[in-house]
Order: sequence, then structure tokens, then C-alpha cells
Amino acid sequence: MTKILIVEDHALVREAMAQRIGRLEPDLVCLESARADEALALLEAHDDVDLAIVDLMLPGASGFSLLGVLAKRYPDLPAIVVSAMDDDAAVRRALAAGASGFVSKASSGEVLAQAVREVLEGGMPTPRASPSATSARTRRSAERYGVTLAQARVMELLATGGSNREIASRLGLTEGTVKVHMTAIYRALGVSSRSQALVLLSRRNEES
Repeated sequence: MTKILIVEDHALVREAMAQRIGRLEPDLVCLESARADEALALLEAHDDVDLAIVDLMLPGASGFSLLGVLAKRYPDLPAIVVSAMDDDAAVRRALAAGASGFVSKASSGEVLAQAVREVLEGGMPTPRASPSATSARTRRSAERYGVTLAQARVMELLATGGSNREIASRLGLTEGTVKVHMTAIYRALGVSSRSQALVLLSRRNEES
């Protein structure tokens, strides 16, 4: 059974997220909290939570503070930030605080659902990237190589010769997140180095 904690102070938004995410799996359970302290109490009572979804603007302690506490107390618990504060600075700060992904509240419910799927599968979704904004080429790459959409985006920039730092800057990720994606990409391509990946991608791009 998958168990997800939603930390959002607006009841209507929280309930809507729970309803949308609840359709992902028949036995998925959503725990709901309006405050950071309530969220931590729920985590103490439930030691089998698979994912936390956190708003940044919470009463009392902020979402940023909660992310910091989660990173220290529950380092294996991934967290997705869902917030109206979706400027680049907020995204970078949330990821630096330990978030595994970022979804703007301006996004659709399907975008959130996709982010949840990716994180539960061990991926790290690109901040604010939505299926509608994802190019057909990116989707084909993801299907062709058996990687997530986030990893496919990193792969596309890798193929252009971008460094980890450049890729991180372009996608609004930390370099650490890019390294995680790169490891998964190497595994999917069956290579062990950046140069081997570049050669393989170049060859396959010429064939397609």
C-alpha cells in the first residue's frame, strides 16, 4: 500500500490533491495536514509514508523549514513541493533544502500526478515541467531508452555536450540531482562514462 502525506493549509486545495493522487493506485492512502507540526506528528505515528507533498507557505513553520527537518529526520522520505511561489529562486531553494521535485500550483492535476509517479518510481522530476510542455522528442527518448521524462530532458542536454553545471542551470536543478539522473542514464544506455554516452547518443541520433 502506498501512503502519501499532503501538507497544505488550504483545505480545498489539499482535498483536491488527495482526490487526484488517490486515483493513481487502488490502495493508495493520503494523510492530510495543514501545518508543519501536524505533519511531523503524522510521520511519527506512521512509519510507512512513501512520499510527502509540501506547500511552501504554511502557518507557523514554513515549507522550507519543514523540508530541512524532513531531510534530517527522514532522509529516505522523498518530498515534492507544490507551491504558488514558483519563481526560479524558490525552486532552487526548495531543491537545495531537499525536495525531490517541484510543481507549480498553476499546473494541472495531471502534472502533479506525473511528478508523484516519477518520484515513487525513484526518479526526480524536473521542476514545473508538464506533459503539455514536454516535446514529442523528449517523450520518444524516454520510451526508447526506458528512462523517466526528467532523465530524458537531462539526456537531451547531455547529447549537446552540456556539463552537469550547465544542465543543472538550464533545468533549474542542483548538480547533485543531475548526477543522480546521469547515473540512471548511464545504466539505461549500458555505458560507464560520459564520453561513451555521448558517442552512443550521437550514433543513435544519426540513425534516427
